[in-house]
Amino acid sequence: MTTRPPVPPFTRETAAEKVRLAEDGWNSRDPEKVSLAYSKDSRWRNRAEFVTGREAIVAFLSRKWDRELDYRLIKELWAHDGHRIAVRFAYEWHDDSGHWYRSYGNENWEFDDDGLMRVRHACINDLPIQESDRTYHWPLGRRPDDHPGLSDLGL
Repeated sequence: MTTRPPVPPFTRETAAEKVRLAEDGWNSRDPEKVSLAYSKDSRWRNRAEFVTGREAIVAFLSRKWDRELDYRLIKELWAHDGHRIAVRFAYEWHDDSGHWYRSYGNENWEFDDDGLMRVRHACINDLPIQESDRTYHWPLGRRPDDHPGLSDLGL
């Protein structure tokens, strides 16, 4: 059995830590690594796509990051209660034609007792932007600690 701290029930501090750890993982764009934060039978709804299990999560994320180039993500804690966390997020990316987007969304997460996410529901909207409208300019990978968050950026 794998434990993925912090574990529920979450406090505001541990929920915020869990959100930042998830952001860091997704910004790695490493599907195998990211999948380890989810239970083996984790269930997702991502937009209109339904995904179940780590193998399907790896396939989903591989397709996503093959399409969403130069992906940079910021997540922010919205609410928490017991084993659940609600998050809002925005990420910037471009397609293979060089068209830039900012994708906004909300996620509802539910964790098992070991801190693995067992349910993820994501609603996401894509906004075409000009490259000059980008606000995420850190090098690919983890967002620097001194980079503004969503609220600081007015997003």
